[in-house]
This record gives sequence, structure tokens and C-alpha cells, in this order.
Amino acid sequence: MIVEAEAYIGEDDPACHAAPGPTRRNAPLYGTPGMAYVYLNYGIHYLVNAVTESEGHPAAVLIRALEPVEGIGLMRKRRGVDGEVADADLCRGPGNLTRAMGITLADNLRDLVSGPLLIEDRGHAVDEVLWGPRVGIRVGTDRHWRCWVAGHHSVSGRVKLQTHG
Repeated sequence: MIVEAEAYIGEDDPACHAAPGPTRRNAPLYGTPGMAYVYLNYGIHYLVNAVTESEGHPAAVLIRALEPVEGIGLMRKRRGVDGEVADADLCRGPGNLTRAMGITLADNLRDLVSGPLLIEDRGHAVDEVLWGPRVGIRVGTDRHWRCWVAGHHSVSGRVKLQTHG
């Protein structure tokens, strides 16, 4: 279950990969909504985003954290952890999330609506969603485009300057 995400919207968002305009790397941002945009961050972690706007309008939502609800054994194997990591920590943070889910550059441009990498509504109820500044970036931090489930144990990063969304 997605418990934390943050938006990156358009060429005028300095933290969005579309800020310099269209490139080969950021081409998925300009493409069909509902597709995955996966990239290698700092040469270490893959990060997965869902493209959200119509073609030609670059925007995506970075999936920052999940609460594992099934496949926990496989997630542990992919992360290389046994009992030393709590279930809530398996997909805390975008790098841990992709590693636990087995997401790589091969998943770039996958259809998130009908493909094997799928975002679907399973009817999980949450109490309150909060909004605040994005984390892990140096520019565009003034935009409160990060959202998370209030008080959820799988949320990553710092949680401050909370506002209601």
C-alpha cells in the first residue's frame, strides 16, 4: 500500500527532471500518463515514479514508501535481510522500495494500469493524509508536494511542517 509519495511537476519545477527540457533520460515524463518512469539515482538506487499528466506535459509522482501487505518473504530476500529488518521498514524510502519490489531500469515505461508492475485501488482505508515539503532534494523544497499517511510506521524521511491536504 502506498503510504508516501511526492510530486514533480513541469519544466518550471527546479527539482523535476523535466526542468532542463526534454532529454533522452526524461522522455517518459513527457509521455503517456499511467506509465512508470524509473531511473538510477546517484548511481546507487533505482527510483520509481508514475507519470501523471497528459502527453507533452511532464509530471510524475515519486513513490517514496509502501506498507508491505503481501510478498514479504520475497521482499526480504531481495533486500538481503532476514529478521533484522521490521516488515514496516522493507519499503521505507524510495531506494529500499524498488529493491524490495525488484524494480529496475527494465521497468521504465511499464504500464502501471494493466502491466505486471501495477498500481491499483484495493480499498485500503487511511485516517489522515498530510502534505509538506519534499525531501532528499536541494531545490524546489518550498513546494509542499509530498504527502504521507499521518503517523504511519512505513513513512520515510523527516516529517515536519505538516499541513493538511
